[in-house]
Amino acid sequence: MHKLIFILLFTLSINAQQIAVLKYGGGGDWYANPTALKNLAEFCNTTIKTTINTQPETVVVSSIELFNYPIVFMTGHGNVFFSESDSENLRDYLISGGFLQISDNYGMDSYIRREMKKVFPELEFQEIPYDHPIYHQTNTFDKLPKIHEHDGKPAQGFGLFYEGRLVCFYDYESDLSDGWEDQEVHNDTQEARTKALKMGANIIEYVFKY
Repeated sequence: MHKLIFILLFTLSINAQQIAVLKYGGGGDWYANPTALKNLAEFCNTTIKTTINTQPETVVVSSIELFNYPIVFMTGHGNVFFSESDSENLRDYLISGGFLQISDNYGMDSYIRREMKKVFPELEFQEIPYDHPIYHQTNTFDKLPKIHEHDGKPAQGFGLFYEGRLVCFYDYESDLSDGWEDQEVHNDTQEARTKALKMGANIIEYVFKY
């Protein structure tokens, strides 16, 4: 019964085009990049004609409110911890049609991989090939934008696929969400910020279509 209610809540909320920041445990800075989603929403509303509320919400992993959002965003630099109830709720959300976008600000990778294994023990992150539709929406990419340099590694987009459907996009060594922030926060070039925003718009567009 609960899962049917969850699915109904999610279906009703799809048209609202509201996005949210995922608040997680473990001490990591889930609140990083506070201007990012507002700027991304404004960019999407202007360039791909969405009607997203430009004031994103915050949602706790274990809350039923998670099902009010077609997409939730997760970022930070450090530890992430999902309790059993967190993992179960996030799994229900994702297999019911929700979508998680994770942007590693540097330092999340080992924690993300560990905790998402609690959510989907049967799945592994796969690098998403560049012929995947997420890279070919209004904007086309043949490589993931790299906003900041950390370890000399290429930017990569990883995904979790549940029954063939992409339910989680994880940008690694890319810093997409840093590129969405106000220009004065990181002093990124306009070119870099535009590339990051265009890729963010692709993620939004893909989620609203599929």
